[in-house]
Formats: sequence, C-alpha cells, structure tokens
Amino acid sequence: MKKLMVILSFVFVFVFQQNAQVTEGTRQIHLDFHTSEHIANIGAKFDKKQFQEALIAGHVNSINVFAKGHHGWCYYPSKAGKMHPNLQFDLLKEQIEACHEIGVSVQAYITVGWSVNDAKEHPEWRCLNQDGEAFSHNGRVLSEFDTSKGLPFTWWELLSPEGGYLDLIVAQTEEICKNYDLDGIWYDIIPIEYINYSPGSLADMKAHGIDVNNEEAANAYHVEKMKVFFEKTTDAVKKYLPDASLFYNWTTTMNYKNAINYDLYKYNTKQDLEDLPTTWDGYDVFPMRAKFFENTGQPIVAMSGKFHTAWGEFGGFKHKDALLYETASMMAFGARANIGDQLHPSGLMEMETYKNIGYAFEYLENIEAYALDGKDVANLGVWLSLSKENDEGTVKMLLENQIDFLVVNNLDDWSNIETIVINGAAKLKVADQNRVTKFLKRGGKLLVMGNGILDKQKGQFQFDLGVKYKGAAEYDIDFTLVNDELADNLPKSSFLNYAAATRVEAIAGSEVLAKIREPYFSRTLEHFTSHRNTPYKLEDAKHPAVVKNNNTIYIAHDLGKQYFETGARVHRDLFYNALQIIHPKSMLEVDLPSAARVNLMHQPDKKRYVAHLLYATPMKRGEAEIIEDLIPLYELKTKIRIPEKITKVYTIPNRKELLYKETKDGVEVTVPKLKCHQAVVFEY
Repeated sequence: MKKLMVILSFVFVFVFQQNAQVTEGTRQIHLDFHTSEHIANIGAKFDKKQFQEALIAGHVNSINVFAKGHHGWCYYPSKAGKMHPNLQFDLLKEQIEACHEIGVSVQAYITVGWSVNDAKEHPEWRCLNQDGEAFSHNGRVLSEFDTSKGLPFTWWELLSPEGGYLDLIVAQTEEICKNYDLDGIWYDIIPIEYINYSPGSLADMKAHGIDVNNEEAANAYHVEKMKVFFEKTTDAVKKYLPDASLFYNWTTTMNYKNAINYDLYKYNTKQDLEDLPTTWDGYDVFPMRAKFFENTGQPIVAMSGKFHTAWGEFGGFKHKDALLYETASMMAFGARANIGDQLHPSGLMEMETYKNIGYAFEYLENIEAYALDGKDVANLGVWLSLSKENDEGTVKMLLENQIDFLVVNNLDDWSNIETIVINGAAKLKVADQNRVTKFLKRGGKLLVMGNGILDKQKGQFQFDLGVKYKGAAEYDIDFTLVNDELADNLPKSSFLNYAAATRVEAIAGSEVLAKIREPYFSRTLEHFTSHRNTPYKLEDAKHPAVVKNNNTIYIAHDLGKQYFETGARVHRDLFYNALQIIHPKSMLEVDLPSAARVNLMHQPDKKRYVAHLLYATPMKRGEAEIIEDLIPLYELKTKIRIPEKITKVYTIPNRKELLYKETKDGVEVTVPKLKCHQAVVFEY
C-alpha cells in the first residue's frame, strides 16, 4: 500500500506539472520564514517530497520563498550578508528546485525596512524621527508600549535603504539573482512614507540644500532617495533575470499618499495588494484597491492569509469556507490569489494548512479562465480622495447596494462612464478639473458630497453644482428632511446627521430635494439637553441638504465619512436614492442582500461578459472578523445592459445554460442559486 501511494504521488506530481504550466501564477502562496537565531536546527526537517506534496495538495502554482527575513538572516550561503547561524544547507536552492520540478514558479523574498541583525550591527542605518528615536511602522517608538506584556505585534526598528544599507541590499539582490533560477523578486517593508532624520540622512539633506525643518521639502527628497533604491535594485534584478517579476511592498497601500501621489507603484511589474481582512480593515477595502490598480494595466494579486488573525501566527487557522470566499472574491474582482502561510522553523510544511488552501484553490482552477485577463466594466465612476474614511465609506455604500463602479482617478478611458461620484475630501488638480469639465460638457453627470471639489480660498466649488457656498457648519449635528422623490426606505420625518452639513444656498433653477433642520444649540458643557444630542427646531434651515441642478446632484453632508464612522442605513439609503435620480441604469443589476458583492468583467477576446456574484456574511468574533456560514440564495433576478447581442447565458463552474429574455432595457435572466460565488457568463 505504501509503495502504491508513492507511485501515485509521482504520477500526481507529473500531471500537476503539466497543468501548472497553463495557469502559472494564479494560485500563490506567500511563505513567511522570519526565524530567530535563538531557534536551533533551522530547516533540518525540510524534505523536498513533503514540500512538493503540500503544494500539490494546495493546488498551488506559484510561491514566494525567503532569501532574507526580518531577523536579518539569509537562507542561502551569502557573501554579502550573513546566513542564518543555525541553518546548515542552502534552503533557498532546495525550495527553488522542489518548486520547479512540479511546475511551480518561485519568487524570492528580500526584507528591506525590517532587519534586526542589520540594525544591531549598523545602528546608523536605522530610521530616526526628529527626536532622534528609532521607530517602527506608523512612526511608533518602543517606549509607547507596555513591554512587560511582551514585544508588540510587528514591532521592528525601521531601516532606510540609503547609504551603506542600500549597497548591502543591492549586493544581496545581485548574488541572489546571479546564483538562482528565479521567476521574480519580492521586496518587503519599503519605508516610502517615513522621512529619515538620522545623522547621516540629515547630513545628506543639508549637502543637497534641503531645509530639514521643512517637512514638505524633506519628504520630497525622501521620495527621491526611495526612487534611487527602486532604480538600483531594479537594475540589479534585470541584469541577471530580465524576465523576472518585481514587486515592492507598501507601494500599493492606498493609505500611503507618497505611493499614490508619486506613482511609486509603477516600479512594480505586478501589483500585489496585501490585506488581512480578518483583523485589518475588513472585506470591503480590497474591491476598491483592485479597481484602482487594475487601471495600471499590470496583473494584480490579492494577498490574504491562512491565519485567524494576522501574519506570524503559528497554529492559527481560518476556516476553509472563509478561504473559499476570500479567494473567490479575489478572482471575482480580477486578481490572482495569494494566501500567506508561515513555514515552521524545522522546515516542515503544515499539511492541514494546504488541505484548507487546496479546498479553495481547487475551486479557483475551475473559474480562473472566467475571472482573469479581462477588464472590469461599469458606467459609474468613483473619484478617490485618498481619505480613508471618505473613500471606504463611499465605496461601502455602493458595494452594499450592488452598484458596480470603476475608479476613475487613473482610468485613461472615460468613454463609457456616465456618472462620477465625488466624496467630501476630494480636491482636483487643474488637469483633473479640466478632464471633469470635458466630461460634463459631453453629458456626464456628477454626484458630489460635502466639501468635495470645494476651493476654500475662492469660496466656491470647482464646478457648477447649482449652489453657492455660504460657509462651514455652525452646529455640531443637524437633521435631514427629504421630499417624496428621495423618500424610498427613508423616514418622512427629520433624521439625524452625526456631523452637520456644509452650508450652501440653492441658486435659481436648482431643485431642492431635501431640507435641513438645525438643533436648538450645539451640545456643550454650558448648553446641553438629554443624553446625546440636541433635538431639531421645527422650522427649516435656510441651507438645503440635497440639491439637483441639470446633470449634478449635491449632497451637503459628507455621507461617505459618516457612513464609515456610524454605519447608519438612513445615510446609505439617502445616498442611493439620490444616485438613482441621475444614474438609474447600471450595466449590471442584481437583487441581493446588502452583504452580497458584484462585479462585471469583459473578456473581449473570448466575446463574453462575466457577472461575478458573491455572498457571505462577515461577523465580528473577538478581535477578528470571520466568515462562518455560507448561506445559499435562490432565484436571483439579474439584468445586464451591454451593447452587444447576447447569444448564450450559462453559469460557471457547473456550466448550466440559462434562459434569458431580451427587453428594451437590457437582458434579464434568473440565476438559480448563489452559494459563496457564482459566475454568470453572457456570450455574444
């Protein structure tokens, strides 16, 4: 029996290798290996066959393995750096050979910003703040934490790749790329957002005429130093591996404005989107990021983890159904899937982990042809402001209403966009303003909220919204009273806004769709009533809540930010009702609960559109947001509006052909069942 299992295993390896060559890089693993020198016998139980069996069980066709981890040790014999003192063989070489034997592509991981050994041996390489203190991510210093409870999660001293440290990173890159048959390089912890005020960095800035007390100038120079790092390491990789993929982590973080404002993500050959929805920002950040980075024209890779909480969790398990939903969501939004794992210091792979991953990745094998190498399509655009609260709140309101959208900031072609939503933190540069002006002239529509596109210096909005700016709010809160046109699912009495509206005056020709009622006074120590907020006056305020003017709707409240902070359904419904007035016909319409998500994709070379439907109900359990129950939904009315004539409709992966009905308003079909994920293919 044992001999038979060995034979079957080698047959499986051969078949897997042949299949993996077709879909290489779509189902990935990020195999963390940050191992301390205080652990003995590193990698001693590594076994090529066991390593391969894990990847085969996981249906994996690409993996990131470690050349150098956060402790600063290398996992290969290094002349530039230092090999882990308790590793007795070339682990990197063994892993690469094991992967390539079964058709799995391999990217080597190199840490940059966090490297304990380098920080100890060269304290001058550390990033320091203006007080001369070493810090970690988010600028936090160790003295802020109660270390009696142990070392804080992900607290590592941050290093800056400049001077001698840059030379080391380049040298290590060169020796890795020269000596190993790699498919890519994956750099981690690039401190693009953190100005370095170390003595060496200060001397460098002063030598180049930078005012070190001018944060804006210091940051601009810091970005230029990061570009030198990108260029030197890129050259080192391409010198030996011209076809290798290249990725620099932290360049695709929407919250890092340097990454976006200076286009630092353009140094990547693919865009990996690291996200651990269980303990970071939840499940609705990824779709927004995917739609932004899809516009780069490069492959996008969505990264999550097998962990219940976050990176570095040994023995933590996410349920296989949660992995199924997460990875199906990744592909539904056009991304390759990457699941993070952490190799045991012994070098043994945890087979239970790869059974769970395999459960999800096997499903992806059946849908990836209908999820990748296409283009998201929608006729609604969203302008991101790079304000977390405003962007995520606005997108959440769209996702929960299953209104598909594209991010338009970096989208070249707006020809199919009919309406653009602009939230309360958006400020447009001159070139962007000119582009929106042309959009409006050709009949495009805008929905603007709060202070979005407000030029405070001029005291006016950048476009004609049918209102005149009168000033900031005068109270802490206020109330909205809608008219009949906006009343669907809303109370016809005044409802609370947790932050008051921007004050505007509706100009002649505009239509007021909702009014404001102000409180008697703001809640202060001197003036208060009841427990929470002051009630409203019975007369309408002079400034309105919602105004329609030709092709624009202006909502005076910053509903995106309010929904992010308070999640009041009245605000989401108000936003939805207002949007429906100027944008009543999305390209895809599905009647689904608020937890469902949709995305429409076009694969023109295959002459088909694919509607991806997703449904799961994340819930908070302790510190983690989990997915436990995958509840099926039935008989889902679906409508698609596309210019081509449809010839066939069917579901994937079960390929069940569906009857469809052509109407003047699109093509209607009933999807029999949705459990977790369902793709609906419309051929033309």
